[in-house]
Amino acid sequence: MFSFEVLNTDNRARLGKLVLPHGTVETPAFMPVATQATVKTLSPQELIETGTRMIVCNTYHLYLRPGHKLIQSMGGVSAFMGWHGPVLTDSGGFQIYSLAALSRSGDDGVEFQSHIDGSRHYFTPELAVEIQQALGSDIIMCLDDCPPFPVSRQQAEISVRRTTSWAKRCKAVVKKNSNLFGIIQGATYTDLRQQSAEELLELGFPGYAIGGLCLGEPTQLTYELTSELCTIIPPAKPRYLMGAGYPEDILAAVESGVDLFDCVLPTRNGRTGTAFVSTGRVLIRNAVYATDPTPLDPNCFCFTCRNFSRAYLRHLFSAGEALGPRLLSYHNIYFFQSLMNSIRQAISEGRLAAYRREFLGRYLQGEQENRELYETGKSV
Repeated sequence: MFSFEVLNTDNRARLGKLVLPHGTVETPAFMPVATQATVKTLSPQELIETGTRMIVCNTYHLYLRPGHKLIQSMGGVSAFMGWHGPVLTDSGGFQIYSLAALSRSGDDGVEFQSHIDGSRHYFTPELAVEIQQALGSDIIMCLDDCPPFPVSRQQAEISVRRTTSWAKRCKAVVKKNSNLFGIIQGATYTDLRQQSAEELLELGFPGYAIGGLCLGEPTQLTYELTSELCTIIPPAKPRYLMGAGYPEDILAAVESGVDLFDCVLPTRNGRTGTAFVSTGRVLIRNAVYATDPTPLDPNCFCFTCRNFSRAYLRHLFSAGEALGPRLLSYHNIYFFQSLMNSIRQAISEGRLAAYRREFLGRYLQGEQENRELYETGKSV
């Protein structure tokens, strides 16, 4: 089961509906990352409370532990983890970048050395599809070759060639009822990005992801490449910008026509004491919050903000209590889902540009003020 419908537009931004085997997702949508079949520190019920409707799991990590065959015997990843909404699985291509010291790519596939026990595993496009189909994912991704930033043009050309070749091999073995997305590569070379997109479009996938960005390249270049690729990907296809997580980046990409996002930022930052709020980011460990009786974000209605003060949250982190990372992670995901809900509402009312200006006016000013506060040396 798969369908995607654009319900409304505001310039290039789109309000859409994505229908998948495990449910319907309103787009633009943000997907929290559940690398090992869990969004760190949070239960499936808590995810639902935050407004989350779709998550991302990782093929490589679940292959290593506990194994895709075991998960398949348990009814698939959704049943295994008690999450009954849609799941998208990354193919393992990102690990070519993130685990570069433990991987070696060739034209046939990539060899990984396990970070768990040192064992070696050879990933081919066919195996990536096999694993994801066993997991029972709603959307599966082609194995792609994700280069780092910066990278030479020669290496970027190799990446594009391999990504297209691997996409062909994935498409040749995927079952008809699996929703396989292609991933556009090409590093920061505009012509290679265009080439990659056109080659994947010829293969014909139900949706397309933009991979290999948000890896440290200049922000404006990210925006320009994303905007250009959204003019190439057909309007009837969902567009997925992989790894984009900062609010300002999401807003820019939505204005270009992107529909899906994922990132580890909400939970990674939450676990280390950083909260996303309507006035920038709050570093809750900062000593200035030790006696602050106000909510984390007075404009937020999540469980954390309705029940706890900044002083209490800081105490939890100072005392090393596990509840602190849980409450901040919960708030952060709620913040991102509220942002997406506001974005969808603004698109439906034809005022996204105004909403972006209003949001960033508050958010970026607060970012600067919080940075200055931190730099005073009051953080402990």
